[in-house]
Amino acid sequence: MRVTFTRLADHQWGDVLIERDDRVVYRMHAGPVTAHLPHDLVHLTVEDALGMADGVWGAIAGGVVWGSMTHVSGRRPPHAAERSAALKKAHRDAVQYAELLGGFAEAAAARPDAELPRLARDWFGGRPVDLAALGRAVAAVRAAQAEWAAVPVGGTLVRHWPAGRRVAPVAAPRHRERGRRTA
Repeated sequence: MRVTFTRLADHQWGDVLIERDDRVVYRMHAGPVTAHLPHDLVHLTVEDALGMADGVWGAIAGGVVWGSMTHVSGRRPPHAAERSAALKKAHRDAVQYAELLGGFAEAAAARPDAELPRLARDWFGGRPVDLAALGRAVAAVRAAQAEWAAVPVGGTLVRHWPAGRRVAPVAAPRHRERGRRTA
């Protein structure tokens, strides 16, 4: 999946162009652009650094369409909306955890590395975490921040999400045939 972030002048409403591997293209509204790393790019960076398949971007790759996404082109699979809803429900906890990880990595990227253990303890409520993995995610966010800062207004930053990294499919709700009555 190809994901394109466009650097606009500060405080303009930005969006992200998502070209899924099934050739369906969406535009995702991303909020106001600033010199800071866009929220969706934070998630893509963290989830990629951690090899996550069940976060925000793995969900999109697997067929989830968030409310902030608008179809641009390409033929959507049959019953795409129903499958998207089923995927959201099935993977809700994992996506929420991905949100937590993204917020943590963004906050930790602004702090010295020595504070990572304490910050992780506070952020995750004492739950066991892999500090080495979190450190990789924080380093990836810092690198992405530097890349984003170098993108001129009007320029783009393109990321590629690995083809096989996506949420596990779930069965879509069954549909009755139209016009047939059941007893």
